[in-house]
Amino acid sequence: MLVILAMHYFILSTLFDLPRDITIYDSVFSTVILTFSIWGIILLVRAYPTIVAITVYALFVALFVSSVTVFAQYEVLKLWLHEPAYEQYRTWLSSTLPVRFLAVWIFCTWVGTISAFRKNLAALDSRFQQQVDASALLKEAELFKLRQQLQPHFLYNSLNSINALIMIAPGRAQEMIGKLSDFLRSSVKRESDDMIPIADELSYIRSYLAIESVRFGDRLQVLFQQQDTDHASVPPFLLQPLLENAIKFGLYGNTGAVQIAVNIAMNGGMLQLSITNPYDPDMQPPRGTGFGLKGVQRRLYLLYARNDLLETHKDGSIFTTILKIPQQYVQSNTDRR
Repeated sequence: MLVILAMHYFILSTLFDLPRDITIYDSVFSTVILTFSIWGIILLVRAYPTIVAITVYALFVALFVSSVTVFAQYEVLKLWLHEPAYEQYRTWLSSTLPVRFLAVWIFCTWVGTISAFRKNLAALDSRFQQQVDASALLKEAELFKLRQQLQPHFLYNSLNSINALIMIAPGRAQEMIGKLSDFLRSSVKRESDDMIPIADELSYIRSYLAIESVRFGDRLQVLFQQQDTDHASVPPFLLQPLLENAIKFGLYGNTGAVQIAVNIAMNGGMLQLSITNPYDPDMQPPRGTGFGLKGVQRRLYLLYARNDLLETHKDGSIFTTILKIPQQYVQSNTDRR
């Protein structure tokens, strides 16, 4: 407002050569009234209940407030400078009302449209934030659903095996129940974690494989090779469905021992896990095989917005699954160096 006051004073004193006292009165009163008018425009635009046709509403408000402002300026100045000595100024004031109205209307219109634009922008930001929050909740819900689908699938198989072992090998059934209890307890503890150290994931996987070993005995052999991955981290419950898939492909229709190789290493900024298992290309896989791969693929997309983090390759009788997990700590360590 100080800028408007200075401009008003400069125009009256330079262009119209008015006396100093009249220039001061006119500038101060006009600027104060205009200030209240601008404040009123902003409040009226903010109080508008919607953003539909808000620009048109702001233009009408600016027109109305401009008329009231000029009228108030005229009445206040005429009342304040009512002495006969100011008769010539009052005549001049009446003649300049159209010009005053035009200047005030242009400024009020600018203020009104800016206020309408800001209200529109705030509404769009709010709507965008609501959509972002809804998308985040939907993503979290889908991730939770995918994680929950994995455990029942494995649990059903384990319970069926326990049921079969109760009559023929009660000791093994009891052992499997104990391992299953420990496994499920550790699953609950990890449920709320977004990322966990690779060592914790491998400990969890070994508990899972201990249960599977009770089911399949010496037929199941899983070899781990790990190279310089102590600081790596992975989303929990991501490796289990891949191993479950490898066990199904490798053991289905096979009566002998099956060896599954798990290689874990860093490749650039990625933690790369490679799972290799034998399979019979002519053998029809068991019903439900492949759910784990699809679930992992979807989880990776939701977590990293990428579709190239899971690969599968078939080479004769060997099936290979390659999982890649981006590692944030690699970039931070590079920056510190």
